[in-house]
Amino acid sequence: MLRFVTGNEGKLREAREYLPEPVERGEYEYTEIQSDSLAAIATAGARESHEAIGEPVFVDDAGLFVEGLGGFPGPYSAYVEETLGVERVWRLAAAECEEPRRASFRAVVAFCDERGVESFEGSVRGRLVAPRGEGGFGYDPIFEQNGRTLAEMSTGEKNAISHRGRALAAFADWLAER
Repeated sequence: MLRFVTGNEGKLREAREYLPEPVERGEYEYTEIQSDSLAAIATAGARESHEAIGEPVFVDDAGLFVEGLGGFPGPYSAYVEETLGVERVWRLAAAECEEPRRASFRAVVAFCDERGVESFEGSVRGRLVAPRGEGGFGYDPIFEQNGRTLAEMSTGEKNAISHRGRALAAFADWLAER
């Protein structure tokens, strides 16, 4: 069994789709360090969670990186979503960025056990559009890939291309070889 330290049900469901072993939620709120690096944030969270829980754990950190905004909100995406909201991020991008409003979602999954920390990265490129769709979570309604927003895709379609899915797939491959 794997322990995923997250409070996000959507992330937990996605991890369960990708990983061959059962995935349970790890109950712990680690300190999220402030950094411009997703990998630094995720590895620090994995180390702290492992020490607190006493079992192998994994965490993830992800962000929306908008090219025309210098990568903003990047690793601060969750905070920006909470304080500004997805609609205001869209309006900012629409006002400040030229078409096609290129962006990428990036994720890092960090696994920690008694041997140390391993991290796995995934990304998906797309563009920002006016909010559409009812599915997904976070920035999914404004992130378009191949003509549809992630919020317009089924869970299976989204997981097949998602940044977190790609990081989880790399993690799954590593687990299989280990």
